[in-house]
Amino acid sequence: MMKIFAMVMGMLFSSLAFASPVNINNASAEKIASSLSGIGQKKAEAIVAYRKEHGKFMTVSDLAKVKGIGSKTLANNEADILLEDAK
Repeated sequence: MMKIFAMVMGMLFSSLAFASPVNINNASAEKIASSLSGIGQKKAEAIVAYRKEHGKFMTVSDLAKVKGIGSKTLANNEADILLEDAK
């Protein structure tokens, strides 16, 4: 019984991602992926590619222009997405 409990708890905690603040206008794909919940390496690379092609993000909602980034992902990370020096 204890093994099952430990296994379930391990799965629960390994699936939770804890976000940390990141400036999406200058962070690397690796930093974005490791800092934001629900953003893996491929989505982070898409963010960086979009930024290189279109310039800095002016608002958090601008991230929705990146393929694969939806409103739920934005809502889950809004407090941790920084836009410093976006002007």
